Amino acid sequence: MMTKALPARWGAQRADRGKRGAAPGSRLGWLDALRGIAALAVAAHHFEIMWLIPYGGAIGAHFDLGFYGVIAFFIVSGYIIPASLERRGDVRAFWIGRIFRIYPALIVTMLLAQFILPHDYQVLTFDGYGHHKLWLAGNGLMLSDMLGVVNALGISWTLTYEMLFYFFVSSLFTVAWHRRTTPIAVAAAGVALVLGVWIPSNSLTHNTFAELNHLVAAAVLIVVTGVLCMISGNAALARIGGLLLGGFGLLLVCTNGRTPAYETFTILATMFAGTVIYRAQHGQIERVEAGVSVGFVVAAGAVVGWMYNRGAMGSATATFTWPAWTNAYLAAWASFGLFFLLRNRRLPRLLTWLGAVSFSVYLLHWPVKKFLLWQLGWDSKHYYYKLAAMPFVERWSWVAGYVAVLLVVCWVVYRLVEMPFQNLGRKLTKAMNRRWPPQSLEQSVPAAAAAVVPARASAAAEPVLAGAGSATGAGSDDQGKRSD
Repeated sequence: MMTKALPARWGAQRADRGKRGAAPGSRLGWLDALRGIAALAVAAHHFEIMWLIPYGGAIGAHFDLGFYGVIAFFIVSGYIIPASLERRGDVRAFWIGRIFRIYPALIVTMLLAQFILPHDYQVLTFDGYGHHKLWLAGNGLMLSDMLGVVNALGISWTLTYEMLFYFFVSSLFTVAWHRRTTPIAVAAAGVALVLGVWIPSNSLTHNTFAELNHLVAAAVLIVVTGVLCMISGNAALARIGGLLLGGFGLLLVCTNGRTPAYETFTILATMFAGTVIYRAQHGQIERVEAGVSVGFVVAAGAVVGWMYNRGAMGSATATFTWPAWTNAYLAAWASFGLFFLLRNRRLPRLLTWLGAVSFSVYLLHWPVKKFLLWQLGWDSKHYYYKLAAMPFVERWSWVAGYVAVLLVVCWVVYRLVEMPFQNLGRKLTKAMNRRWPPQSLEQSVPAAAAAVVPARASAAAEPVLAGAGSATGAGSDDQGKRSD
């Protein structure tokens, strides 16, 4: 009897796992798949893959693979981050989750790079910057690209936009304006179009050390105070924190970005457009309204590249020509649209696994590359000439080896760093909620703010999201649950 029962039980468990995997809202595997592809695209771009393929130079001039991956990340982040906050309904849980989601892997990556890589193969800017406290403060706040501080890693500039988006989303949530993202997306795209080269850059620092020092000190005070207010559990303090973070973020993007304003506001418009899609999908706004606004954002992002990303202005971004910008931007949106259409289908497990480790891939691909070049004794700046001269099979064997080592390292970091700290963050949130129960923001919304909240928004039920992650990667828990 026992022998006959076991196969039946195993069959039932497999069927149950299949149903869970196919459920449209269970793991959001389509987002995992897109995030994993985006991470590999960025890694391939920084591996100089265009030098290894026929006509790579011409392709690179018309399509920026790295920009494609970054924009895809930002769309995913815009889609899922506000949903994660609203599902929790608690800015404390949101901020603790974000801190324990991003900082452990980032710190481990920086420590490994600093203490393992020799000087000639170093990827950190710590040793060459000369102002260690400013470097630590600016990168510790994840605002280096807006504070005039040198980015710790070549890819850490994108974390600035992630942090700014957290500022804006949580600020809007504290005053019950979080569902009014359609006008924000459209306005940001309009600013990118009309004022793309007119809004000043570095106007708060002017590249002088004294001004930089003061700005970073003010940023530390404002951001730390704002986040502490957010996690206090007190509704009034949370709104104060929202005003501090949202207002400071708006000040930075309007005055002190490192890159031209057309890139900054295009990225913000893209992220909020991702939020608009989520809201339309779940009936929180009309689909016609969402379609028109998202269409405008996509068109604006493509036109902005043609208008501004040329010559000297193109050199101010990582995408040197306007076709490379525009084609990559449109391709990122096309990829999101494709995977959105596949959202109810079960995707290959390899792709969803790759999405789970995508944040580690994003952070570690450059240090791992430099480590392998160091071990092989290859020139860290011109190694791709050596690869390009190899026979086809040998060349791509080296590329495959790099990818294999990278994924193994990322899986180890994911299992030993990302997952344990995400679990620790959840435990800390539960402990704080038991000790200091958070006040409901909805019950104490100011009358002025409550008056502008659409009635359908307050009545709309939040769908259960078992899969939520950051645009720059997300980790998964056991039993198919995702960390936000």
